[in-house]
Amino acid sequence: MARQVAETPPARFDAAAPVAPEDEGIAEFFDEFAHDEQRWRRRNRGYYLQLESVYRFLIRPGASVLEVGSGSGDLLAAIKPGFGVGVDVSPRMVELARKRHPELEFHVASGERFDLGQKFDYIVLSDLIPFVHDIAALFENLARHSHARTRVIVNSYSQFWRPLLRLAEFLRLKARRPVRNWVSHDDLRNLLELSGLEQITMTRRILLPKRVPLLTTLLNGFVGSIWPFTHLCLTYWIVARPVGQEREDAKVSVVCPCRNEAGNIEAIMDRIPELGAGTEIVFVEGGSKDATREEIEQQMAAHPEIDASLVPQTGSGKGNAVRAGFEAARHEVLMILDGDLSVAPEDLPKFYRALVQGKGELINGSRLVYDLEPGSMRFFNLLGNKAFSVFFRAIIGQYAKDTLCGTKVLWRSDYEQIAAARGYFGEFDPFGDFDLLLGAGRLGLRIVDMPVRYHARTYGETNISRLRHGLLLLRMTAFAFWKFRVALYRSS
Repeated sequence: MARQVAETPPARFDAAAPVAPEDEGIAEFFDEFAHDEQRWRRRNRGYYLQLESVYRFLIRPGASVLEVGSGSGDLLAAIKPGFGVGVDVSPRMVELARKRHPELEFHVASGERFDLGQKFDYIVLSDLIPFVHDIAALFENLARHSHARTRVIVNSYSQFWRPLLRLAEFLRLKARRPVRNWVSHDDLRNLLELSGLEQITMTRRILLPKRVPLLTTLLNGFVGSIWPFTHLCLTYWIVARPVGQEREDAKVSVVCPCRNEAGNIEAIMDRIPELGAGTEIVFVEGGSKDATREEIEQQMAAHPEIDASLVPQTGSGKGNAVRAGFEAARHEVLMILDGDLSVAPEDLPKFYRALVQGKGELINGSRLVYDLEPGSMRFFNLLGNKAFSVFFRAIIGQYAKDTLCGTKVLWRSDYEQIAAARGYFGEFDPFGDFDLLLGAGRLGLRIVDMPVRYHARTYGETNISRLRHGLLLLRMTAFAFWKFRVALYRSS
């Protein structure tokens, strides 16, 4: 069973004295700093603009957001939450935030001690870790303010920049602050795990914290995103979630894009197992040159005991077929099974169990773990798949060994969020794989690989053109790099 996070408030919480004694010195410093906070913020506006840009990229509009260490509230306001709450140890900073942003809610308290009695979609810790007395206690308290889909986003400083920041303070290019901790991202990941949270991604960002036209975009968007220059970045960013929690059995919709797959339809009907609390099969067909549609209709008529439907595809491409199938699907769990049966339907229960047990939020089939069956994948297709998986991991910061496997499983609620945010990427993916993976990556959904055996076709020919589709995938990869890494800094 997944670990259950306690619902009781922190034992140390004291409503009469929400600021811990060990934080009184920090509170006094920031009370005095409140007079000059806006002046220093203007001097380093380029850095703060970049923080705001990255957070707006990571946080979906209209969500409920809690920021711990909210200071003057400017970052929280820039995120534009549907409901925003800030917590800070400094009464004067909280007073300043309330005046500047009356539409938001602010409280005076230590991060380890506050108890708002609410759960949030996102919890933000921006440049806070260096000032925290007890990081483990802070994370434990954040877990109490998290629901199953909460994302905790932390950005902090790289130790590589420690002497440079000290020099900047000495030269009065940066405000001097009472830093307590220089915590590495590995130590922070360990502290998260001890507190019932798990890291989803870790990325390094911001090579140049100043605002210089063109140069900021070049260094932060391109150079700072390429190894080994990533290790020179000022900040590291961690996105975490509560440890996966099991959910009760749900009903499943299996979407099967079928183009020129007449010889596989009967096997699909026979071999897809009953999953969870019930299963429906959604066939999507359009543009077939054989009798695929007629075969689907005949098999549905011959097996009225099977919950199956046919969706005529009006667009083109597998991605369009998947979206049409998901739109027609009726159940909570959405699955994709390619009509060529190169992935066995008998593997679908493994995907379902991983999803409902909370192992991940997008379960991605991986054909590259086991040895490939002879004739199942051509050599250059294999090289291309491996190359794209390397690019993908570098872009979004999550491991996915096989980005182009057609079998993927996710919750309908998560797919709806991906679809709602699709405007950021556009309708650029005719396959549907990048659409789901990049959308999940931006939302901070945990992507988990599920190894499968990849089988050679027994009917028909592949719909993939190595040259044409290979060039398209290269363009899609470049586009994803631009959207995830470069576009964030164009206005900074």
